[in-house]
Amino acid sequence: MSLAIRTSGLTKTYGEHRALDSVDLEVEEGSIFGFLGPNGAGKTTLLRMLTGLARPTSGVVQILGHDVTAVDDSIRARIGFLPDVPGFYDWMTAEEFLRFVGRLFSIDRRTLDDRVGMLLGLAGLTDVTTAIGGYSRGMKQRLGVAQALINAPELLLLDEPTSALDPMGRRDVLDMLTSLRGRTTVFFSTHILADVERVCDTVAILDRGRVVAHGPIQELTSRYAERKVILEVTDAAGDLAQDISREPWAASVAVGPTGALEITVTDMDAARLAIPVLVAGRHTGLCRMDAGELGLEDVFVSLVGGGAR
Repeated sequence: MSLAIRTSGLTKTYGEHRALDSVDLEVEEGSIFGFLGPNGAGKTTLLRMLTGLARPTSGVVQILGHDVTAVDDSIRARIGFLPDVPGFYDWMTAEEFLRFVGRLFSIDRRTLDDRVGMLLGLAGLTDVTTAIGGYSRGMKQRLGVAQALINAPELLLLDEPTSALDPMGRRDVLDMLTSLRGRTTVFFSTHILADVERVCDTVAILDRGRVVAHGPIQELTSRYAERKVILEVTDAAGDLAQDISREPWAASVAVGPTGALEITVTDMDAARLAIPVLVAGRHTGLCRMDAGELGLEDVFVSLVGGGAR
């Protein structure tokens, strides 16, 4: 297994504040890796160390097999990076900007011509001739991804690439990332779980500077053996919720916004047998009973304790 990123015991402190605490990560080459965490969890700090913009207090951080603290510009030229708020020269067009960035990498003219045309198409900006200052946030973000790819990087690092976009803008950026699967390793931080579920192979969840979960999404959701049951009854939902909460297989019971009971269970077979009996004992009607695994959102909330802080 070839690794694009490996960290071991990676720690970063600012005075008495520990932004990262013994972070161990492995990111396989060619994967799309989602780095999840609530705001302030330490995601941007890690990205800054991966790019060499900050040095670790202790621990090891390697990119493409090289120690980040010792790499030279030839290794950094194999990396693409998009910060959370990318900067542009607003008086340039998209093509002018990409050519400018390409010249910084000393890309020869013929290669740059081909690459600029390809990236403008990938970003959906081929026919856009207006200056960047007139672009929407989504257009700027797509251009930002394009400029991060101008040097054909082996590793693409993105900091919250969809956080300020509307649904259409998010879809366009995620489609760009999906198209890179297997060709470029993509590592992006976010707190938007739907984005991760849509495009990522593997995910790590960071909370208060520590990795609390790490692995393929399906493996993470199956690792937490609890399951969820959605239950709709004709009446007496509150009384039924109390009955269910006393069962040994019931991890949690809540009344959802539609009035349905949302039950997290540790033993699905026991729950399927017992719930109809409990419903009948309350002399109420059973309208719906759906069962399924916990999703990534359920895992995330259970691990970080309720979202962003």
